[in-house]
Amino acid sequence: MDNLLLIIVGAAVILAVAYAVFNYFCVKKMEEGTARMGEIAGAVRIGANAFIRYEYKLVAIIGSVIAVAVFLVISWQAAIAFVIGALMSASAGWVGMKIATYANVRVTNRARESGDLGKTLKVAFRGGSVMGLCVAGFALLGVIIVYCIFGLAAGQIKDIAENTVGKNFITGLPASFTMTLSGYALGCSIIAMFNRVGGGIYTKAADMGADLVGKTEAHIPEDDPRNPATIADNVGDNVGDVAGLGSDLLESYVGAILSAVILACELFMHNAFADTLFLNRLLLFPVVFAGCGLLSCLIGISYVLIKPRLSKNVHLELNIATWISAGVTVAAGAVLSYFAFRDVDSAVFKLENVGFRAGAFSPWLAAVCGIVAGIVIGVISEYYTSYDYKPTKSIASSSKEGPALTITQGLATGMISCMLPVVVLAVAIFGSYTLAGMYGIACAAFGMLSFVAATVSVDTYGPISDNAGGIAEMSGLDPSVREITDKLDSVGNTTAAIGKGFAIGSAAFAALSLMTSYLYAFTGQTVSDLVLNIVNPLTLCGALCGAALPFLFSGMLIQAVAKAARKMVEEVRRQFREIDGLLDGETMPDYKTCIEISSQGALKEMRIPCIMAIAFPIVTGFIFGPMFVAGVLIGATIAAIMLAVFCGNSGGAWDNAKKFIEAGGVDGETKGSAAHDASVVGDTVGDPLKDTVGPSLDILIKIMSTVSLVAVVVFSKYNLFEVLGII
Repeated sequence: MDNLLLIIVGAAVILAVAYAVFNYFCVKKMEEGTARMGEIAGAVRIGANAFIRYEYKLVAIIGSVIAVAVFLVISWQAAIAFVIGALMSASAGWVGMKIATYANVRVTNRARESGDLGKTLKVAFRGGSVMGLCVAGFALLGVIIVYCIFGLAAGQIKDIAENTVGKNFITGLPASFTMTLSGYALGCSIIAMFNRVGGGIYTKAADMGADLVGKTEAHIPEDDPRNPATIADNVGDNVGDVAGLGSDLLESYVGAILSAVILACELFMHNAFADTLFLNRLLLFPVVFAGCGLLSCLIGISYVLIKPRLSKNVHLELNIATWISAGVTVAAGAVLSYFAFRDVDSAVFKLENVGFRAGAFSPWLAAVCGIVAGIVIGVISEYYTSYDYKPTKSIASSSKEGPALTITQGLATGMISCMLPVVVLAVAIFGSYTLAGMYGIACAAFGMLSFVAATVSVDTYGPISDNAGGIAEMSGLDPSVREITDKLDSVGNTTAAIGKGFAIGSAAFAALSLMTSYLYAFTGQTVSDLVLNIVNPLTLCGALCGAALPFLFSGMLIQAVAKAARKMVEEVRRQFREIDGLLDGETMPDYKTCIEISSQGALKEMRIPCIMAIAFPIVTGFIFGPMFVAGVLIGATIAAIMLAVFCGNSGGAWDNAKKFIEAGGVDGETKGSAAHDASVVGDTVGDPLKDTVGPSLDILIKIMSTVSLVAVVVFSKYNLFEVLGII
């Protein structure tokens, strides 16, 4: 049975990667269009490639240092797993960026040639599907490699079952399978953090510079070729919204799966149950469930690509693809759960610390809680960010009163939007725990992201469409082409907000599971005795500091964007002022300098926030000890969830309010009007929130949880407070 389950996952990975390769070459063989279109697309491609190379060189240096530290302090297995995780995450980001830079101009050309929204959607979605399939495929490929090589071949799962876990050759600390899995998750998280933060700073610096000067000062259209920041803006869409997105959701996906596997190991080692068959099935179930979800996504993605004629309701078509993927995943998960646990002694399910209240179907039902919660959170995000609904329309209407009220209304909308998603998360956490104990909460995490290939495909199509609109504008194509790409881009803003909701929701589930594993790692308590005393002074102080940490992190990111954007604004103004004939269209701007400003700003500014996220739990752990860090993790998780939801929804609403005005939704207001200028200011405020801060916060809480889990075996024994006798 176990071998059959692994074969299912292997088949899913092979089919997904093969489908991604097929779609990649289908996109590449399409025509680019006119010579001018090809020239612009080539410039975007060169800029994106240059930035990702520089970024990966920096990440490789930092990653090498971390890998050596893990090798020396934890285990050689964890160090190798770390490298595998980093390679998988980096590869997904790189492939996604490559296909986006090829697909954008082909989307423009399809809109130019066909004038059909449905046909254009297919090209954009085919490009996005490459990213979606690679994210899930590469993530599961890495998990299988780590599971088979270290868990099975090297016998680390057997060591857990027989209580013969090895020790590190230098420190003498336990080198268990949980540490190896944590190493893999940490490798994915490191790349995700740098890609999201670096790409987010890059794209928003360029976007803000282009909008503030081009739209509100010079009153030229978005992506006008006279604007020096347009190429940098389009490059940013690829490095931030595509490469960053892919690495981000791959990390979320891996974190959700492995949090369940790690928790199962900890439950067994701390005497929650003693059945080794049950242990093996608990370890395999999350991986195979994810494999079933990937196979389901192949069906959902194919719906959009194979359907002869798509309707003009783009959002509905994309939603159907997601619903098909989710529905088939739920059905397949029920079958999997039955066959995986049917031969386990039912007495094990009834153990107090296992709590499988629905027998063999308990983990499946817990995963369904996560899936339903993800869909409901997505619906809530759509309500608050789509211009089909009242909140975003209210922001657009308030723009008639000026930028101040636009920003005020957007802030209010973002804050109000936090309540319902958190209530949904709370209900899902309680429901999944009731069905399958702490393992059930981990099931909800990977359930929510089990059809991530479909959600990433839908997410990635957005920035591809945005780039396509920019190419249409800069190439001087008929305005009808831009109308088609703008419709696709508008829906993309909403789907992106939905995707961010999935990411932060799964992060909450995964962080809670990892928190439990963290406590097991240093307390030595049995399952029934596991308690974290929140009123312990150290824990409470840690919780307060942890709650402040996401705000510090967010502030640093916004400040980084502002610094880079300020330089961009100065450069755009300088070129408008000093280059004769630029605003008259007689000469071309200097695009290269703007690309360099964004690149240098992102590479310089991303280092401190990223390193702080990694170092904070380690440094405080070695000073104050594990209970302080436990409080930090709780406080940071709670604060980051609220802040991420606020940032994603408010930023998406501001962006779509601007698009609502541009589409003629507000009577008497069009592009270039005072209300439109106010909405551009609101969009500019929301840009770093929705595309830099919000997406980085879910990575922050998972990377802190993973780093803490890896390092706690060291700082629980060696910390300053214990040495001084303070605790």
